[in-house]
Amino acid sequence: MNRKKRVWAALAIILLLAAYVRIDFLRSVDHEMPHDSLNYDKMVRQLLETGVYAYNGETPNAFVTPGYPLFLAAVYEIADYKEHDPLPWVRYIQALLSLAALGFIYRIARRFSGELPTLIALLIAAVYPPFVWANGAILTEVLAIFLLLGYLLAQIRVFETPSYGRAAAAGIWLGLTVIVRPEFLPLIALAFAFQWLRDKEARKRTIRLFACSAAAVVLLLAPWWIRNAVTLHQWVVTATQENPFRAGTYPYNTFNDESLVDPVGKTEKELAIARLKAGFTTQPGLFIKWYTIGKMQYVYQSVYRGGGHQPYYPVIPFNANLLHRTLMLSGAIAVLAALRRWREPVTLLALVVIAMSLIRLGFVADYRYNVTMMPLIIILDCVLGWRAFMWWKGRRAQKAAALNPTK
Repeated sequence: MNRKKRVWAALAIILLLAAYVRIDFLRSVDHEMPHDSLNYDKMVRQLLETGVYAYNGETPNAFVTPGYPLFLAAVYEIADYKEHDPLPWVRYIQALLSLAALGFIYRIARRFSGELPTLIALLIAAVYPPFVWANGAILTEVLAIFLLLGYLLAQIRVFETPSYGRAAAAGIWLGLTVIVRPEFLPLIALAFAFQWLRDKEARKRTIRLFACSAAAVVLLLAPWWIRNAVTLHQWVVTATQENPFRAGTYPYNTFNDESLVDPVGKTEKELAIARLKAGFTTQPGLFIKWYTIGKMQYVYQSVYRGGGHQPYYPVIPFNANLLHRTLMLSGAIAVLAALRRWREPVTLLALVVIAMSLIRLGFVADYRYNVTMMPLIIILDCVLGWRAFMWWKGRRAQKAAALNPTK
């Protein structure tokens, strides 16, 4: 079997393994419905039956962006939700999206490394437990990962072969991502700022490409803006939910502690701002630690377990947190290594991890929010591992040549 056939065989085996563990997981456990999932289910049924778009309410609101609710609404209609339970349909479609995301991981990693480390990255992503468990949750993570990876692949292609068509495609992918998870909106500025810095000779072209991508993002978001202006009579860029901002002001998630500020008579935003002012004034050490090291520990130290399931489904034969923390430790090194060679396109992945980590410092800390970054960390790990191996191999060859100069 030649090399190409071996690669295709390895790809097929990994994807079959990924499909098996996802389907087996969905079929063999009972899935729980946490608070947010119940709200999504109620919201979508209300939208389909009354036409009212409202999350956790009965009057129109813009607490969440429409990407995931509309995705759910489409699946509910396909499943004939009044006669059949639509949630298994949602979970199996999410499993398909999870498999498609593996394809994006392969294509992105292959651009930065050899075939072997790319296959290793794919294998890790295929069996990384949160990527399996997330398919059971009626939450945004699986769809967001699929769209984010699609966007990053499209953006990397803009770097490789700049064109207005590719820039528009990247903007469309990012617009779809933002409609599902609005915190990713700043990535458009990050990506083109990175390109502007690394390619001094084409800065005017980079600005034009940025304008083209931005126009595509605006095109995707415009219906949402118009709806909010007409229905709510207010300008809403993404969403109005303030609870994640307020919840993030409780150091180490002590949500029942209201000793710092009296919450009576305050909106969630007002309470959050008051807590920040009081906290950084009266307990600066605690709040500085919480808004740096503390939140990073809460977000990244543990695996995301999806929406919950019984009995426990062991995707891998050892502790999932061991794999997760190994990936995180090597990922931190890989991010720093990418920054050292910052002009290379792979640095974009490191910058996305850094930017999203900083953005999430402003909101509630939960390990659920690490899962969208894990595909990038897995890719960076494998790129770093491959480069370290090639460096070691080169050093070994140099030493061998020095010991045997006549050969």
